[in-house]
Amino acid sequence: MSFDSFGLSQPLLAAVARAGYSKPTPIQTRAIPAILAGRDVLAAAQTGTGKTAAFTLPLLQRLSGSTKKTPRLLVLTPTRELATQVAENVRMYGSGLKLRTTTVFGGVSEKPQIKAFRRGVDIIVATPGRLLDHLRQRNLDLSAIETVVLDEGDRMLDMGFIRDIKQIFKHLPKQRQNLLFSATFSKDIRQLAAGLLEQPEEIDVAPRNATADKIEQRVVFVDKARKRAMLSYLIGSNNWRQVLVFARTKHGANRLCKQLDQDGLPAAALHGNKSQGARARALAAFKAGKVRILVATDIAARGIDIDTLPHVINFDLPHVAADYVHRIGRTGRAGHTGQALSLVGPDERKLLKGIEKLIGRQIERMTVDGIDLHTSTPDKPQQPSTPPRRRQPNKKPQAQNQRPQNSRKRRRKNRSRNQRQQSAATGTT
Repeated sequence: MSFDSFGLSQPLLAAVARAGYSKPTPIQTRAIPAILAGRDVLAAAQTGTGKTAAFTLPLLQRLSGSTKKTPRLLVLTPTRELATQVAENVRMYGSGLKLRTTTVFGGVSEKPQIKAFRRGVDIIVATPGRLLDHLRQRNLDLSAIETVVLDEGDRMLDMGFIRDIKQIFKHLPKQRQNLLFSATFSKDIRQLAAGLLEQPEEIDVAPRNATADKIEQRVVFVDKARKRAMLSYLIGSNNWRQVLVFARTKHGANRLCKQLDQDGLPAAALHGNKSQGARARALAAFKAGKVRILVATDIAARGIDIDTLPHVINFDLPHVAADYVHRIGRTGRAGHTGQALSLVGPDERKLLKGIEKLIGRQIERMTVDGIDLHTSTPDKPQQPSTPPRRRQPNKKPQAQNQRPQNSRKRRRKNRSRNQRQQSAATGTT
């Protein structure tokens, strides 16, 4: 089957060809006809199998007949990065169409978004929180929405957006098409679908929580204190040029970035404490090859879309086993191969067992030649830039043959006592 068989317009087919795709993926093969027919869809597929194009192409086809000044397509995503990525795909595939797209998320000024609403848009790609703010302020009207897409629905639930989503849906027309895309089908997702979708076509093209076949997964057991040395050694000795590293905490990501820079490996951090501008610059620098390493928390697990990303490393294993699947799904995309490596400390063995149980197989164990992690010691920490504190007096007991060093106050007291004793001896007062 080819994209021609779907009956897509020539501008869309030309955009697909420019993107380098000639054959639809399984999720696209099943989802595109159903969406073109106007049906509600509940779809699950492995990360990196073309889910975004699976709903973008048919919806652009349906919108291309006419343009209005009110939004007709709403796509909701859990993170700013994913919203930006989806909007980029919409603009890329719709480059030959006269459709206007705007992205709506927090962390940036509302003014440009309000100006876009006033000029008129056809497609809105948004995170729930900021969109709900605009609705409460009556900055936009969603009464003409024809289709709403919930992208990464399972992540929406994990991040607690379900209440915001239900509030947003109150501003939508009752007659509309609903699409719910997710990496997994959980009980919570099915309950959400039951309340939002009407007789949906269910599409499941991958085993639950499966990892892509083209991802080579390996594990290295290493003490926690030696993880950074191992990470730097692997990246440097193998000359890896583009590596996505996952850390568990924001503070840990910042600290690891500084340490990698000290090792001569340019790195940038991506996490929720960064401003939207800083996050966009870090991601752009990583994609352009200006930094070799992007150290991210799980906020980036669904928001980074690089077709040829070769390496993903779990510096810390995630506490939730399913997040492992989403993390390593950033590599091995669009038919390319990828490598996923996890550095596992002694305290993470239980987490590893949970991951292996989830994916249904044992991950290959890897030994590293050229570095002895058992006899070598951690790198010596750099001296602090602040001056050292004044040393406290030595409180150890003095040796018997050593004259004690009296304080000034004690010496004054001794002199006074000696003078009194001399006065008494001479009889003076």
